[in-house]
Amino acid sequence: MTSLPEHYIDTPEDLVSYLDELTDGGTHHPDWCAIDTEADSMHSYETKLCLIQFAVKDSLAIFDPLAIQQPEIQPLLDFLDQVDVVWMHGADYDMSMFRRTYDWIPRCVWDTQTAARLLGVEQFGLANLLDQEFGVKVSKQSQKADWSRRPLTEKMQDYAYNDVRYLLEMARRFIDRLKEKGRFEWFIESCEAAQTLAAEREEKTDKDQWRITGWGNLDRRGLAFLRALWKWRDDECRRLDRPAFKLVSNAEIVSLSEKLQAGEKVDPPPYLRPGIARRLLKTVTETRNLDPSEYPVKHRRTGGIRLQIDEDRLQSLKSHRNRQAKQLGIDPTLIAPRMVLERLASSNLEQEQKDGLLLGWQRELMGL
Repeated sequence: MTSLPEHYIDTPEDLVSYLDELTDGGTHHPDWCAIDTEADSMHSYETKLCLIQFAVKDSLAIFDPLAIQQPEIQPLLDFLDQVDVVWMHGADYDMSMFRRTYDWIPRCVWDTQTAARLLGVEQFGLANLLDQEFGVKVSKQSQKADWSRRPLTEKMQDYAYNDVRYLLEMARRFIDRLKEKGRFEWFIESCEAAQTLAAEREEKTDKDQWRITGWGNLDRRGLAFLRALWKWRDDECRRLDRPAFKLVSNAEIVSLSEKLQAGEKVDPPPYLRPGIARRLLKTVTETRNLDPSEYPVKHRRTGGIRLQIDEDRLQSLKSHRNRQAKQLGIDPTLIAPRMVLERLASSNLEQEQKDGLLLGWQRELMGL
């Protein structure tokens, strides 16, 4: 592929000028563009959108949302809504970042990862696809970089540009193959469903954030320790501007809670600074003195009825799904994951609830 001009844009004036040039003064918008995002979840307490990488057929750009914030970034969002298709790879995370940052996601998003999976590609990470399609091996050294740092190193910029450099050409190839296989409509329906899910997904409520993986194994006293330790860690990480996993892992918090639940003495992890360790021990002491009436309620992780699964029906559905997947050369879970099969095979779930479990193309393949 020929090299494309690259633009690093970090002022509102340069943003407007660049978009004006792309659209001939606002009179013409490209049919397709590609975007990607980088955030600082590996380095900060609150994840921030740090870069927006952008590509059209004859230009690459990096927009700096730390320097160009609302309302100055709005011309870019308006531009993306005027483009027929915004391509992303593994779009769910990027759409979530846009929704969290701007309460907005692009009007039409198509995903090259979804396309690759519907074509039967087993290794569908972007680096794998670039190698398979273009023989391009991209470095992953900047994958976990601190994207909030400025200025970006040349290596970081190269990594960022490469995330979108080949995306449109790869998308064109995938669309041609999807149409040849008669799966293009499957692709459109899948992308639309993913976009709706990203737009409507409910965030975890603040009161339940401490219920991390492993909480279900604790009794109410153990849950009181888990809640207190999570709050202690959250306060420390907020003060330090550090992601939680870099202070104490979720697994270690659950392990400490299990020991405290059993009445064991615990020592702070040896790598903690003295002040942080003292506050941890204070939290433990305060929680030990809680009245049991103040312990959290041990409720079910999810609501709803317990499914009564017809095992014969489940095996029949699974066998049918696997035969279809083998014939098509795709991952069986693309047609229906096990959780969906179990709900379809249940005898105490209303038919109306079952009808909404699969997309149209999935229902057709399952013979429903």
